[in-house]
Amino acid sequence: MIPKLTLNTKPIKVKRALISVYDKTDIIEFANILKSLDIEILSTGGTYKLLKENGITVKSVSNYTNFPEIMDGRVKTLNPLVLGGIIGLRNEHGEDAKNHKIKWIDLVICNLYPFSNVISKKECDAALALENIDIGGPTMLRAAAKNLGWVCVGTDADDLNTISKELKNKKEISFDCRKRLSAKAFGHTAKYDSVIYNYFESENLPDTLILPYTKHSEMRYGENPHQKAAAYKKPGDQSNSILNAKIHQGKKLSYNNIMDADGALACLKEFKDPTCVIVKHANPCGVSSSDNLIDAYINAFNADPISAFGGIVALNQKCTAKIAQEINKVFTEIVIAPSFENEALKIFKRKKNLRVLQTRDLKTRNLKLEVRNIDGGLLVQDVDIKTLKKADLDIVTDRKPSSGEVETALFTWKVLKHAKSNGILIAKEKTTVGLGAGQVSRVDAVHMALKKGKDRVDGGVLASDAFFPFRDSIDAIGKSGIKLVIQPGGSIKDNEVIDACNEYNISMVFTRTRCFKH
Repeated sequence: MIPKLTLNTKPIKVKRALISVYDKTDIIEFANILKSLDIEILSTGGTYKLLKENGITVKSVSNYTNFPEIMDGRVKTLNPLVLGGIIGLRNEHGEDAKNHKIKWIDLVICNLYPFSNVISKKECDAALALENIDIGGPTMLRAAAKNLGWVCVGTDADDLNTISKELKNKKEISFDCRKRLSAKAFGHTAKYDSVIYNYFESENLPDTLILPYTKHSEMRYGENPHQKAAAYKKPGDQSNSILNAKIHQGKKLSYNNIMDADGALACLKEFKDPTCVIVKHANPCGVSSSDNLIDAYINAFNADPISAFGGIVALNQKCTAKIAQEINKVFTEIVIAPSFENEALKIFKRKKNLRVLQTRDLKTRNLKLEVRNIDGGLLVQDVDIKTLKKADLDIVTDRKPSSGEVETALFTWKVLKHAKSNGILIAKEKTTVGLGAGQVSRVDAVHMALKKGKDRVDGGVLASDAFFPFRDSIDAIGKSGIKLVIQPGGSIKDNEVIDACNEYNISMVFTRTRCFKH
């Protein structure tokens, strides 16, 4: 029969504390509070040295246990006098403690060296990574968190503030406080272990998927006002992302702002030439590459001025004052660029609600996992970073495309990857002119793109993110003046679609790959 266990829910007095921290924010002030309350302090390594240098009475764990740190510091807190003092139940294990001269440790303040910092260094290899895995720290944290009936645990400066208030006001720590901080400590060790796991796990899609993230910021709301939302960041991530961008001005970013800005940045990373991407409601409504950035912006805006209103403008080169003046002519939510002229920033300040975000120099997209939440689990896939090249194209029609048409076709494919499917994109001279995205039928997407592009589609290139199931889409563009169609191919009616292109003297190339984005 399992004995009935009870959990102490009464406030606890603190007589002895153990402090061992990597992040020493506010630790001196906190230790002084403990000192003023006559609380004995134990410590290790760098924390002990810091407290000692600041005039705080502190006892080293080695002196407390009468056992030196050994094996280059690998063994210092893994001692029964330490762990027993933390984990022991005061109402059950008093006799054991007395017999083995174990003193109770009522408060543990500990945080761990961020393993992510180690593995982010270029010189890091498996040996260095292994050497920087903390064993004693997580053990103490888990022991203290488990014994929340009798012990309080803290892991960061916010916890120090919380504990200080409890001790100052009551000279004791409540159960509710201990319970809340216990959960936080388990989260701290869980994140730490998950980063280690992901570093050593070589499978891209492992049997066990662990995603450690830390709250970056809270949103006012999610996609809609009745939804709660927050942004979470991968520990140690230094990528060129929206969450790492420098915000020069403007209101706090919303959930939808971050979603759209991230989409704009992802599309922009497809291009090396001076390029502007304008995103509205998760779709690239205007994209242009040119010899210079201001032409790229003007072309991208004119691709769909109505949709661009209130959109997000992303540039892959320095934003000049001249470009800033152009952007300021209309309402824009966010401007993103790797750098800004000082005069450009001054011009943007005239629009107080405009968000101005500075990223670092943009590089190509890296392989990463894309995660989507579904009821009962997650869907996980590699993000689509495949780049289409001229050699990948298979010409299947009588009319052969010109080199310029092929270049524009490759341009359309880079953009279409970032539009919602079913997606149809029409472009001319490396500038989008019409987008039909998120439609339930392909021919509807074609009609939408044609409507957006109007007479500008003449001489353009049409891209489809998946094959045409029927020739109706080709019939719809037959007299539009479109010169080239790029699509994956693979339909049972490919021959009918090819025949339709030949009838209208339209070139068609197969990619043999699709770019769905649901």
